[in-house]
Amino acid sequence: MDERVHDGGKTMTTIAIIGAGPGLGNATARRFAAEGFNVALISRTQENVDALASAVAGDFPDIAARGFAADVGDRKALTDALTAAAAELGEISVLQYSPIPRPEFLQSVTETSVDDLATATAFSVLGLGAALETVLPRMRATGAGTILLVNGSSAATPNRKVAGTSVAFAGESAYGQMLHDALADEGVHVGQLIIPGAIGGGDPLYEPKALADRLWTIHVEPGDFRTTVSADA
Repeated sequence: MDERVHDGGKTMTTIAIIGAGPGLGNATARRFAAEGFNVALISRTQENVDALASAVAGDFPDIAARGFAADVGDRKALTDALTAAAAELGEISVLQYSPIPRPEFLQSVTETSVDDLATATAFSVLGLGAALETVLPRMRATGAGTILLVNGSSAATPNRKVAGTSVAFAGESAYGQMLHDALADEGVHVGQLIIPGAIGGGDPLYEPKALADRLWTIHVEPGDFRTTVSADA
């Protein structure tokens, strides 16, 4: 185990980012690494998360970063990745769930099949549930932890042009809201960041670094369940 995982004999805290990529996932990893968090980067391709982890660790030599391969549609692989991350890096105190929607989730309602709906729901709701079954027991036992959900505008307002995400994100949002209400008194915060624009599309509000700063604020200043990116926020 990397000696950076421990500080004076005390296990360091870890953020696990599910759906880590070169944009928001990378920016969030760096934002939390700058605050002393070890970083677990999880996505489907080992090579990709290894490259991200190597770059983060290179820029933040006092933290440990690792990549773990898992598809959120494979609940066992996801829970195994989170279990391995906690064992290698330290207990997970922050979980970010932000896998990128697949193309079949972004079709119109009349072109979306029942299988598409089932897959989208498994992606957004069941994958999240599996991840939470792995990390929540420890958070509740210690009375501290943060769950960060990242979604598009269809989580709040259904859009018939993207039926899969409209159904699945709404389910994820409802699940998160209920958890927020149930866990707040236990010291575990569940928050959702809704991003209605394209990440990295040229608007400073939607640049990965700016969004990562928003996620950090949600973590350190627990409040309402939902935060929407806007010029007024």
